[in-house]
Amino acid sequence: MNILLACNAGMSTSLLVQKMRQEAEAQGLDATIEAKPLNKALESVADFDILMLGPQISYAKAEAEQFADGKPVLVIPMSDYGRMNAKGIIAEAVAALEA
Repeated sequence: MNILLACNAGMSTSLLVQKMRQEAEAQGLDATIEAKPLNKALESVADFDILMLGPQISYAKAEAEQFADGKPVLVIPMSDYGRMNAKGIIAEAVAALEA
């Protein structure tokens, strides 16, 4: 499972990626998780299974879906993002990929 997080290039997303990697490892998931600024994420979304947008760029969901070529594009809920709820965010990604 390859997860790409898109953000405004903030430090909080880098911290979230670290927590998500730790959570994926704890769950025994084979996951690659990266974060990129939105413009770079749109350029490389083809290399990932799912694109997750930080809540601060939720306005870009429609544009991101055009680049995603049918892959899931989710906006991370503000509550999960703010609490760095890696477990919940990974569960949401897994559910979207299994749908």
